[in-house]
Amino acid sequence: MSYSFSSLDELGDGPGFRKIRQALGVTAFGINGIVMPPGHDGFLHWHETQDELYFVHRGRVEVEVEGESRVLGEGGLFHVEAATRRKVSNPFDEEAVLLALGGKDGYVERDGHLVNEEVDLPRRAAFGKSSG
Repeated sequence: MSYSFSSLDELGDGPGFRKIRQALGVTAFGINGIVMPPGHDGFLHWHETQDELYFVHRGRVEVEVEGESRVLGEGGLFHVEAATRRKVSNPFDEEAVLLALGGKDGYVERDGHLVNEEVDLPRRAAFGKSSG
C-alpha cells in the first residue's frame, strides 16, 4: 500500500513508545511517538549510525546534551548526531508527547512535484508569505 493512517492513541495506551514506523509501514526512516508521564527521568543514550530529531508535540521536556540542559516546549525541536550522548526527560507536572525521527545517509534533495503546476505553482509560491 502506498499510504496509511493512524494516531498515537490507536498505537498504544499509557506512557512509553508508540511504534509508528512498523504500524504505518514506513521504511525510509525511523519514527516513534513517545508519551512521557510527569516526572519521567529519561535515559542517557546514543546511536551507532542514526541521527535523531525530536519534536515536542505536547507539554515540555528537558534535554541534556554535552553539559548543556535546555527546556523545550510545544513545537520545540532538537537534532542530535548519532554518537552524541543525549537524555530527554519530563521533570514537569504534565504529560509530554514527542515524535522522534531517526535516519542516516543524508538528505535526498528536493524531489517533490506538483500534479497541476498551472494551478498550484502560484498558490505554493504564495503560501506563508504575508500579504501586506
